[in-house]
Amino acid sequence: MRRALTTAVAIALMGGAALSAPAVAADGQRPINPRTADLSASGGPSDLAPQAPLPEVDQLAAGDALTTARRVFSGKARANDPSATLALRDLWVKRSELSGRDLAQAENLLARPTDGPTDPDGFGYTVPEAAPVCNTRICLHYVPTTADAPPSVDWVNQNLAVVDSIWTQEVDQLGYRAPLTDGAKGGGPQLDVYLKDLGGQGIYGYCAPETRVKNRTASGYCVLDNDFSQAQFPSATPADNLLVTAGHEFFHAIQFGYDYAEDRWMMESTATWMEERVATHVNDNRQYFPTSPIYAPQVPLDLFSSQYTFQYGSWVWWEYLSNKYGTGIVKKAWDQAGSLKKDGGKNSVEALQKVLKKKGGFTKNFARFAAGNLTPAANYPEGAEYAFPKFANGKVLTKRKRSKKFGTKIFHLASASYGFAPKGLNGKKWKLAIKVNGPAKRTSPAAVVVVHMKNGKRQVKTVKLNRNGDGRLRVGFNGKKVAVVSVTLVNGSTRYKCNRGTTYACQGKPLDDKMRFSVTGRVTKR
Repeated sequence: MRRALTTAVAIALMGGAALSAPAVAADGQRPINPRTADLSASGGPSDLAPQAPLPEVDQLAAGDALTTARRVFSGKARANDPSATLALRDLWVKRSELSGRDLAQAENLLARPTDGPTDPDGFGYTVPEAAPVCNTRICLHYVPTTADAPPSVDWVNQNLAVVDSIWTQEVDQLGYRAPLTDGAKGGGPQLDVYLKDLGGQGIYGYCAPETRVKNRTASGYCVLDNDFSQAQFPSATPADNLLVTAGHEFFHAIQFGYDYAEDRWMMESTATWMEERVATHVNDNRQYFPTSPIYAPQVPLDLFSSQYTFQYGSWVWWEYLSNKYGTGIVKKAWDQAGSLKKDGGKNSVEALQKVLKKKGGFTKNFARFAAGNLTPAANYPEGAEYAFPKFANGKVLTKRKRSKKFGTKIFHLASASYGFAPKGLNGKKWKLAIKVNGPAKRTSPAAVVVVHMKNGKRQVKTVKLNRNGDGRLRVGFNGKKVAVVSVTLVNGSTRYKCNRGTTYACQGKPLDDKMRFSVTGRVTKR
């Protein structure tokens, strides 16, 4: 289903307890305060994410797809179940493998609400629908009585207006393909949107593919909760819940016109990113921060988790790219991921490699993204409002304690950041010599050093790694000017054996997981 520039890395060296945020600098940036800069690995949102996620195998059988969809739509969804949209997508893809009673149950689940009350989980209307409210591209369907009835016809009209405005933003303004027409289903060629009481099942809304059109494209229909009553959805107003849900789910209907079988993480992360385009004031997608690359950088970017919400948290990757290159970068990725002849026909990571090829390459962009996530306001329009991330670990270096080495294993498309803070090292003569040892260059390792100045400025430098993955860099370490030096170690590998039944890109098995990295920081006078 669906925080102006700052350079704060916040948190405590002193006793391990988080302290107050440093004061805002005159230029609107927050400098890192070494006394409140957390160089520890404990506590914070990232603790919600596993330190060593294992590949999640997704050998989805048709019977499992049916069982999952029934569970989701009966209000008994487990924490490891996908969203309603992807549960139906998976069932729709696998339905041809079913027969008899199982096939009938699948067809009931995939049916529109107007197909009647035969759905054993009660997702069909039990009374005839009222006359739909339509314009030239959307029809809103509802019933006048029963628990599925909307609170008023005005609410029906508001739904039509909201979905129409989202169509304008996502299709007319951002340039995505319109959802594919279903011919005369629902009474005409328009996209059909149904209002139904979904809150009892814990569902805000969903879209379902319905008819395959060409290659891996399909038409579909959408269902939204009939009233978003605050008794069922207390986190926001009905109007805000409608807006953010429609924005997210409508983008799934658009995705069906590119490739309904695209990698799950890309489908959900870009739909969650789209919420920021149509409902930026709602900030519903911030609920996924704990499982985003900002706060859980040790988790692969492309993981679709059956236990956590990483695929939603990864919206920040698309937000980073669109802030740097413009919102069109996401559409270019979908053009490359599409299945039509004019498209690229690529999986999610291949599509990203293609669109970033002339922008420094995927690895460089991913490494800068990972390093920049220590200071969200430098990369995100609303980043000043985000909570402060934490280092994986760090050390205060002094005249007596001049060096520290950290070692770790990093999964593909993941990172780990370490901090070195000067204490009592005043004067230009003091330097920090950084030594990075990583895996072979063919596995796409990277290391980015950021010197966080006390005046709020940042100096960003890339460590040049040789073919063995090793590199060195020296930066200023004057304690009067430097707050913290961060070193972000990055496993940028995009190498897979595809079609291995995992929930990563191309359902592939990553070839370069748990790669060994180390970083040593040493104080020198040269």
